[in-house]
Amino acid sequence: MYKSENLHLSKIEKYDMNIIYKWFEDSEFLKYYDYMPPVPQTRAEVDKTFSDYEKKDESKVFAVKINNSSEIIGIAGFDDIIAENGVATLFIGIGSKEQRGRGYGKEALNLLLRYGFEDMNLHRIQLNVLEFNISAIKIYEGAGFKMEGTFREFVLRNDKRYDLLLYGLLKSEWKSE
Repeated sequence: MYKSENLHLSKIEKYDMNIIYKWFEDSEFLKYYDYMPPVPQTRAEVDKTFSDYEKKDESKVFAVKINNSSEIIGIAGFDDIIAENGVATLFIGIGSKEQRGRGYGKEALNLLLRYGFEDMNLHRIQLNVLEFNISAIKIYEGAGFKMEGTFREFVLRNDKRYDLLLYGLLKSEWKSE
C-alpha cells in the first residue's frame, strides 16, 4: 500500500470501525465531510455505507493511518469510479480531532493521487467541496486541482445556503511528489 513520510493508506479493519462510528456521530465532522445533512448516523447506517463501498466496483475506500501505528486518523478513497472513462471522485476525512491541522490531509491527498493516477490509471480525478471548507480548498488547489464549476446554494447549513464547488485534476496536470 502507499506510504508517505508520516502516513499510509490501508484496508479498513473491523477494529477501526469503533473509531469511525464516533466520527459519524459527530455533526462537526459530518458538516465538512459531505454535502449531505450533517445528521449523526447509527452504527447500522455506517456499516451499510462501508459495506456498500466494499461491494461496489465504483468505490475504493482506505483507512488513513499514522506510520508505525494501527491508529486510524481518517478515511479516504474514491467513489463514482467509471473505469471505462478513467474518472473517479475523491474524498478525504480526517476524523481524529487531535490529528487535524498537522498536514495529514495534504499527505493523504498526495497518496490518493498517486494511487489513482498510477495504480488505477485514472485520467481525471474530481472532488466536491463546500465553499466554507477553506483549509481543504487550499490543499486541493495546492495539489493542482482547478475549480471547474459551482452548484450554487446547493447546501443548507444552519439556515444559510452555501455553494458546492466542483474541482478536477487531469493526469497530465498532476505533479507527483
